[in-house]
Amino acid sequence: MPDARDFLIVMSSLPDPTTAREIADDLVRTGLVACAQVITGVHSVFQWAGKQEHADECLLLMKTTSKRYRELEVRIKALHPYELPEILAVPLVAGLDNYLSWMEKNTDIH
Repeated sequence: MPDARDFLIVMSSLPDPTTAREIADDLVRTGLVACAQVITGVHSVFQWAGKQEHADECLLLMKTTSKRYRELEVRIKALHPYELPEILAVPLVAGLDNYLSWMEKNTDIH
């Protein structure tokens, strides 16, 4: 039975759905994530270069294992168009055993 604490939800904001889908395809194909969801219609408000900014973005929500995180971070940074990409990982505390097993299998393919 998988331990939920060995899994992460990783999120990253991207400028548009096309870029988000391209990155999602790469990450799933390479086995760095089991699943990636492109969430459109995100409006971000943030400080950048001393100014408050607003941006319409997409949120890429990714499911992976803790052991794949460092590789995933490196790959996202290589593909991401932003100077300072948002890459945040949130540990799981619980999850359906069968889903966690599926995640583990699909991030252990390469």
